[in-house]
Amino acid sequence: MTVTGTEQARAEQARAEQARAEPHARPRAGARARGRATAGPSRGLRLGYASGSLVTGTFTTLPGLLLLPYLTDTLGVGAALAGAIVFLPKAWDALLNPVAGRLSDRTRTRWGARRPYVLGGGLAVAAGFALTFAGLATGTAGAWCAAAGFLLTATAFAFFQVPYVAMPAEITDRQEDRVRLVGGRVTFIGVAALVTGAAGPALVEAGGGGVAGHRWMGLFGAAVVAAGTLGVFLGTAAAPPGPVQRSEPSLRRQLAVARSSPPFMTLLRCALVQSAASGVLIAGAPYVADHVLPERLGIGPLVAAFVAPNLLTIGLWSRLGRRRGNRRGHAAASALFAAGCLVFLAAPVLPTPAVLLTMALAGVGHAGQLLFLYAMLQDCIAADTARTSRRQAGVLSGVFTTVEGLGVAVGPFVYGLVLQLSGYVSSGTGRAAEQSTTTGWGLLTGFAVLPALATAAAIALLRGYDVQDSRRTRPPAEPEPRTDPPTKPHP
Repeated sequence: MTVTGTEQARAEQARAEQARAEPHARPRAGARARGRATAGPSRGLRLGYASGSLVTGTFTTLPGLLLLPYLTDTLGVGAALAGAIVFLPKAWDALLNPVAGRLSDRTRTRWGARRPYVLGGGLAVAAGFALTFAGLATGTAGAWCAAAGFLLTATAFAFFQVPYVAMPAEITDRQEDRVRLVGGRVTFIGVAALVTGAAGPALVEAGGGGVAGHRWMGLFGAAVVAAGTLGVFLGTAAAPPGPVQRSEPSLRRQLAVARSSPPFMTLLRCALVQSAASGVLIAGAPYVADHVLPERLGIGPLVAAFVAPNLLTIGLWSRLGRRRGNRRGHAAASALFAAGCLVFLAAPVLPTPAVLLTMALAGVGHAGQLLFLYAMLQDCIAADTARTSRRQAGVLSGVFTTVEGLGVAVGPFVYGLVLQLSGYVSSGTGRAAEQSTTTGWGLLTGFAVLPALATAAAIALLRGYDVQDSRRTRPPAEPEPRTDPPTKPHP
């Protein structure tokens, strides 16, 4: 087909007019696109998502803080057996996490893939929490009732936590937005730990101590969990559902995919050791407060000093992460945490303000540890999605939560062994028995030295972590095809 000179001239004129118009049209379109991209999740959505950490913080804090003393000093259970009762339900929870992730990956409802599990799992956690501390019996029978209630709580928590952790990577694909979501989550973990860690022991005392006081504390924890569940379910109703991508057809293959990501496996090893360090610190706090400190400071002020930095330092840690990267930020936070633990060895001779300041130093580091650990998880999820084009946020979050839960469970178990080896004397009266000086030093050493050693190991394990920023994991955009019709020269 030939093109006449007139038609060719008209075509060239049309292309010239289009070229003159495009410099003005394209920036406006680009500005609109950039405006949509930079808007990020709304404040209401961020607040709604963060409120779910009331469930996480309560589940982690109250059982970790008070279940072991409840078993040893109220129900009269031996220290080693009490540690096993705390450990086994959390180990079961860890085994369920990949299953929960796989199920939520495959779920399609009008509420999305994650929110139905968040609602049902969270409300079941509240019911199980009340049952754990209901005090339906005493002695061995009471220990089995508490173990059954905690097993139900841990099972429900798996189906809440795994979908909840997977949500940020599907709400937004930008790293800075995910860090903001995770920052709010860490802040609310601090709120939950501060409120329940300080109010829980106070409620036990106000309720008369013993079984009756713990029953009131259990109902209070259940109420906080229920509030967090409804908050995250309703607050994320407007969240974008995220792309529905293919999921691996079997659990075995999904776990194989998790193993195929070296950065993710490195992060898992770090999470296991770091969570164990936190678990030891939380489990040991009531015993140190009662038997080591010269003044009966009580557990409430110690917990408040440790978790208050979550509310005050998250913004500072976030800025450090943007400047230096998540891995370096985690190393700095871990160094502060370990320093605070080691300085606490001098607590028996320090004045009360100095003891609280030492706990605050460890708390500042712990806040940064949580922020950077969860931010690196979201980066791993985003990198895996870009690499495989499959929807595997649920299974990766499930594997991560499994390892994190195992670490948290190992902490009280290890500290239970410390109690046993130190010669700790249990009591069935609701009041702690008097302990020897040797036992007191064993309690202090386990509380301060073990977390510091575990943190040093976590820093070393994370040195091999290397994942690209999510903004660099997306494939480059293909150039737009040329739309101008080809022309042939006039013969």
